[in-house]
Amino acid sequence: MAKMLSKVAPWLASRRDAADPAGLSVRILDGQDTPALTLLAQRDPVTNVFILSHLRATGTAAPTSGGAGVIGVFDDGILTGACWAGANLVPVQLDPALAPLVAEAANTSGRRYASAFGPADAVLALHTQLAGLGHRAHEVRDDQPLMVIEGPALVQPNPGLALGNLADFDRILPACAAMFEEEVGYSPYLGGREFYSRRVEGLIRQGHSMVHLNDQGDVVFKAELGAVTDHVTQVQGVWMNPVFRGQGLSAGYMSAVVEKAQQLAPVTSLYVNGFNTRARSTYERVGFRQVGTFATVLF
Repeated sequence: MAKMLSKVAPWLASRRDAADPAGLSVRILDGQDTPALTLLAQRDPVTNVFILSHLRATGTAAPTSGGAGVIGVFDDGILTGACWAGANLVPVQLDPALAPLVAEAANTSGRRYASAFGPADAVLALHTQLAGLGHRAHEVRDDQPLMVIEGPALVQPNPGLALGNLADFDRILPACAAMFEEEVGYSPYLGGREFYSRRVEGLIRQGHSMVHLNDQGDVVFKAELGAVTDHVTQVQGVWMNPVFRGQGLSAGYMSAVVEKAQQLAPVTSLYVNGFNTRARSTYERVGFRQVGTFATVLF
């Protein structure tokens, strides 16, 4: 990295008109970059499960029809770091020293970002640069343990947890919305219900939604697999109905989540707010261990 920093910063005016094939460059990746992005992300398949899941689903690093894409940083023509830039910013093997390059490219796109999440050092470096460009965060969560479990859970799984069913969509969607609002502080329906509803429906159709409805049809517990590859799944959206909290049910449900997730991939991962000591204790009881630290910046 010292080699990179010794060069004239390529986002400065003095570099804009200079063709320097031996220097750093940044651009949006296209389909021809798919193998390079895949190799870059596979250096850490747990940390990079988001982008690897995207590549698995689409088969390409090219921008989506909605305009989301991947910002790539190249050194001597070699992809050395990247960042997904869609509704959210997600660094991929991005050295914090490259944050100014990526932040400038993200800002130039004119997109509004709901959040940035991923490895804490890269996300916080991006936040510093984006703040200087006028992107103000309303919350920074700088300590989110990244946890994994391989092999069976240490607690007996709750047999009531099942895959979500589209027949129960009208019960599952409000539970998902309640979790989202508790987690980020505003409704996922801001700007309309359609996008979020499609997201929840898609997870159910993919078999990535897990839920327990009691005999009265109430959602007791729910969780989703937000990213899935052949090697790793990432659990998201964990939510217990407030009526049933404090009854010691969470560990059994999380064990059931692990059981179902490991039917798709051998490693189950998640990240959790560092201040949520109760959740961390539950995950550790189930058998999760910390392997890294994420951060999330909510814009």
